[in-house]
Amino acid sequence: MTEHRAGLGIMLAALGVVFGDIGTSPLYAFKESLQSAGHGADPALGIASLIFWAVLLVVGIKYVLLVMSADNHGEGGTISLLSLALPSAPERWRGTVLLVGLAGASLFFGDAMITPAISVLSAVEGLQVVTPALARYVVPIACVVLALLFLVQRRGSAAIGRFFGPVMLAWFTVLFLAGLVHALRHPQVFAALSPSYAWEYLIHAPGAGAFLVLGSAFLALTGGEALYADMGHFGRRAIRLDWFLLVLPALVLNYLGQAAVVITDPSAAASPFFGLFPSWLLIPVVLLATASTVIASQAVISGAFTLVQQAIQMGHVPRLEVRQTSKDAAGQVYLPQVNWILAAAVLGLVLGFGSSTSLANAYGIAVAGDMLATTLLLSFVALGQWRRPPAVVLAVGLPFLLLDLVFVTSNLHKVPDGGWFPLLVGAACLSMSLLWRKGKAVLASRRDEDAQDLDAFVGRLSGPNAPPRTPGVAIYLSGQKTTVPTALALNLRHNGVLHERVWLLRVEAERQPRVPEAERLSVERLGCGVVRATLRFGFAEDPNVPAALRVHGAAFGLDPQAASFFVGRDVPVASMRPDLSSWQEGVFSFLARNAMRSSDYFRVPPNRVVELGSRVEV
Repeated sequence: MTEHRAGLGIMLAALGVVFGDIGTSPLYAFKESLQSAGHGADPALGIASLIFWAVLLVVGIKYVLLVMSADNHGEGGTISLLSLALPSAPERWRGTVLLVGLAGASLFFGDAMITPAISVLSAVEGLQVVTPALARYVVPIACVVLALLFLVQRRGSAAIGRFFGPVMLAWFTVLFLAGLVHALRHPQVFAALSPSYAWEYLIHAPGAGAFLVLGSAFLALTGGEALYADMGHFGRRAIRLDWFLLVLPALVLNYLGQAAVVITDPSAAASPFFGLFPSWLLIPVVLLATASTVIASQAVISGAFTLVQQAIQMGHVPRLEVRQTSKDAAGQVYLPQVNWILAAAVLGLVLGFGSSTSLANAYGIAVAGDMLATTLLLSFVALGQWRRPPAVVLAVGLPFLLLDLVFVTSNLHKVPDGGWFPLLVGAACLSMSLLWRKGKAVLASRRDEDAQDLDAFVGRLSGPNAPPRTPGVAIYLSGQKTTVPTALALNLRHNGVLHERVWLLRVEAERQPRVPEAERLSVERLGCGVVRATLRFGFAEDPNVPAALRVHGAAFGLDPQAASFFVGRDVPVASMRPDLSSWQEGVFSFLARNAMRSSDYFRVPPNRVVELGSRVEV
């Protein structure tokens, strides 16, 4: 995927999906930076220079050139990068690497909640520029647009996705032309491309003003992580060409144009983006901006769905319902629970904050944390997998690490004014993930304490006290490799019979996005009609067990449509010797009860499933 030819079609599609978030940042990034600068000497050129160099260094060099080189079989994103970094890290560092990766993924959800709210609000606020009388309708209109967006998620993005590319092409063209016109009228703004303007502004900014402005200028970088996350859909070549040929020039010229507008008319600082356009063009621009922000929101929501699906596959979070919305594209999924959680949070943010300026106080800290996690994970990949010398990794990685730390620090002042929200969301997601992993480990350890050895069990099947056999095939879905599955032990205890053919099937999630079909199924015959089999799925694949067995089982004489599937369900209960504290036990039990049943998650038809439950003390 990362090496295929980047034609105009794939570049147009990438333009519509990948660049929506960062492409709508001009709506609010420059405005918020000006407001953070306060009064005094005109800061427009200094802020434009800061934004230009931040976009060039963080997005252009770090993400487009460096991070996108760390592809996991063509896939990108935090979970994909974690899958590369974890086995590459030294044993003593793997716990830390896992924590960093899960923290970065968790912070993404704060971004996924705030991005739709601030993007759509900032676009609809253009109505206030048309006429102040429409100001009271901004929040209701934004809520209606966002509600409709979440309502159509169950249909998938394929139906409206074909319009994303042309709309975003029109948007970036407007950004380019509007900025170019004003920049040419005031060519002195091109001096902002010199780093000296950014440096001079930071040095001479009064008090903590530099950090305040850096925190607001960072808003121009939001969406940079999407370039890496969506790499598997379009390939790195298409994304790089789009970035350097159109997106970067359009963004730079638009920020320079906004600086020219403010230099000409300081009162335009209240809304410098819409100040780029004459009054007769405002309504069409507001409509185009709203459509673009909906596309940006759709990309973030789809990214959240994909991230959760991958986290479920890797065992980082409980199983949730995952619906495939496209028969052709495996990456297009819909998760109802995640959709409605995001919808409630986004609408609550719009109603609670009421304006893009207020939301800007909450925006940025989560993205900065995610970018810091990406830098750390990439360093482990460079050391462990690419075998780069530590001196080279330090020389390249340290400047970006320091830059990330500067942006994280500059966003800390936002915590009391709303930045606590994405941090709270990230902390909740991270705590849930760590507790889920710990609870599963405790549950598996307690469950296997009294389990029978599998080899010894198979050996007894040929002895005089072997259980009677009944015709047919039984497939036991279990994660146990060397012990008798709980469902099999319970079936023997209660029914006293065993099928003539027994498949002990283990489903494994690999640390790669997709598994070649030749490596999908491995089978080991243990004797006495017992087979130990392993089905492998990548973290970006749909784990449809019956479908995989229909394709590969025939070579081993297995017809899954004629088999019965036995599934064990472990119910955690309180223990006299607990490994979990009382609150951890309560949370883990709640998550386990509400997690999707394994038979449903693996797409096993309900009329072919026999579920046997057992109570396990934790």
